[in-house]
Amino acid sequence: MPTEVALLESRTLRAERMGRVDALDKVKGLVMLPDGIHVRAEEVACYFEVSTTTLKRLTDRHQRELTENGMRILRGSDLRVFHSDMMSLWKGEEAGSYPQAATQLRLYTRRTVLNVAMLLRDSDIARRVRTHLLDAEEDLRASCASLDRRVSRVEGCLAGVGSALQELGPVLSRMSHRLDVLDREPDGTHRDVGATGPRLSDVSEGIARLDSRMEDLAAGLREWGGHRPRG
Repeated sequence: MPTEVALLESRTLRAERMGRVDALDKVKGLVMLPDGIHVRAEEVACYFEVSTTTLKRLTDRHQRELTENGMRILRGSDLRVFHSDMMSLWKGEEAGSYPQAATQLRLYTRRTVLNVAMLLRDSDIARRVRTHLLDAEEDLRASCASLDRRVSRVEGCLAGVGSALQELGPVLSRMSHRLDVLDREPDGTHRDVGATGPRLSDVSEGIARLDSRMEDLAAGLREWGGHRPRG
């Protein structure tokens, strides 16, 4: 993990952490202009509890880096348009107290203020912001390491499940074969029953004919008995 000194000296390390603007609010509230986007140099200096002169020297030394991260200097018509926009956002008596710069205005964004925090050496607030960034990164690393260990344990368990499934494979195959045999047996039974059907019909017809002949025989006997001579 990088140290605070490395963060102060390496532009690459600062660029990697430029999205962590939430670190500013974790340390101290930052007063924004009415648009909620920009901050004047006076408010930035107040946030870091340094003089505007100290802040200007820093921004002059690192102007290119800070400009890439949102710092702007407004003059002329751009400045007048910006003041007009800010005045329209302020309400009531606040509009009359809005501080207007006469010739130029240096504006910062939250991203730029975080950039200043990673550059400003002689500020306790800036040091606290840097500490928060590094501590949060360390916590994230620890969480990732813990997650890696948990994933490794899950992978180990899955490997055991894979071995168990391989051992169950032959058993499942035998069970599947037996089920296929059982499925085929009812089919054979159905065929046998189907073949027996016509034979049973023939037997039923034979019995019917036999019953008819027996009835004819019984009728003949009754008739013969009625005409038998009496002694």
